[in-house]
Amino acid sequence: MNRKITAVLASIAAMAATVGFTANAEAAGPPCGAQAKACLKLSANTAWLMDHGKVARGGVPVTVGKPAFPTPVGTFHVQYKDLHHYSKEFNGPMPYSVFFTNTGVAFHQGSLKVQSHGCVHLSHADAVAFFNTLQPGDVVQVVR
Repeated sequence: MNRKITAVLASIAAMAATVGFTANAEAAGPPCGAQAKACLKLSANTAWLMDHGKVARGGVPVTVGKPAFPTPVGTFHVQYKDLHHYSKEFNGPMPYSVFFTNTGVAFHQGSLKVQSHGCVHLSHADAVAFFNTLQPGDVVQVVR
């Protein structure tokens, strides 16, 4: 590699390090414990399906609750699933819903551009995978 390119790359790496970014940030993997079957990192808008601490799917892009309706942080358990859920409260479909809180927060198919009222929106393919994989009682871990 020529010296100018090497110098530019070194400069970019140094700048990235000063703001806390490293090339290995994604290599660190999901931030959840081995007990989690689903892992959600709110600050990265990313979710994973896990199998005994190893990634089974993801990280996949998600959208989460808007500031007035934040997605809760903590460790939860899948409560129930509803393939064709319809929200009377928000007057809209929530296909492939996997509810993991007592307050109605779920993973479900939804817009990846519009924030929710607390739920976790997934693409169609990812919603199907989360619905088919997660079962009542499975651990869902949500971190900032």
